[in-house]
Amino acid sequence: MSAQFACYAEDVAVGCALRLELEGEKGPVEVAVVRDEEGGLHAVSDICSHGAVSLSDGEVEGRTIECWLHGSRFDLATGKPLSPPAVRPVPVYPLTVDGERVLVDVDAPHGSSEEN
Repeated sequence: MSAQFACYAEDVAVGCALRLELEGEKGPVEVAVVRDEEGGLHAVSDICSHGAVSLSDGEVEGRTIECWLHGSRFDLATGKPLSPPAVRPVPVYPLTVDGERVLVDVDAPHGSSEEN
């Protein structure tokens, strides 16, 4: 598969995250489309690598998202954990904006063990 429509850019306010389920080659993929505090859009796994809970329910600060359950923070560009207890990154998916349409490729993650 390639990039697919995820949402419209206006659907994601600054400092917020939108939980989506997109179809990947291996089945459904839970994705958080996040607009950082600088206005940039990112697509990361919606599942925290530590607590297996929804990251889109957490706080967006700068270019990071914080898991609401245990407080791990993840870099939105790289997926790397910036604070414990998480030690594994979350997948980051390529995102492009075509006009107002946000496109995400869930079959090409980087920043995790899912890389090829």
